[in-house]
Amino acid sequence: MVGMKVMRRVRLSVQAAAMAGTLLLAACTGSPHPANSTGTGVLLPATPTALPQFDPATFHRLLDQLKGEPVVVNVWASWCGPCTREAPGLAQVSNEYAGKVQFIGVDIQDQLAPARAFIDKYGWKYPSISDPNEAIRDDLGLLGQPVTVLFDASGARVFTWSGATSAAELRAEIAKVVSG
Repeated sequence: MVGMKVMRRVRLSVQAAAMAGTLLLAACTGSPHPANSTGTGVLLPATPTALPQFDPATFHRLLDQLKGEPVVVNVWASWCGPCTREAPGLAQVSNEYAGKVQFIGVDIQDQLAPARAFIDKYGWKYPSISDPNEAIRDDLGLLGQPVTVLFDASGARVFTWSGATSAAELRAEIAKVVSG
């Protein structure tokens, strides 16, 4: 009888520890983004330099998760001169619209170390994903880099700019879709 009580306590302790571990893991892998509540797994990278590799289908699932807020997608590469020129403005505008507009970088044909150094150098606080074969860029019907695309809260593409965009131009386009 005493042995069964001990076994029951051990089993309950193991179950409690497993449940606590599951809750802790769930809390540590989420992001503060509302897409967390979808139950289908959040695709938005947790850090600016995570740079997970996405294919076009995964990227479109991410855009679907982000419906309800405007999204700026910037296709870039660390070795791209025009990308370097626009990078400080992207950092500035993304900081100004933090919490109102989700920025996402799509890093193409790059190596992880230089890409991460680029993100750090320009102080980007928004996440980027890796598109080493330009599949996402091509799927979106875009050419070259940099390219910046603005989607409104419904997910409709409302602005596309090929080449380096200025902070003022990007601000003006975002202002057209951001309320309040």
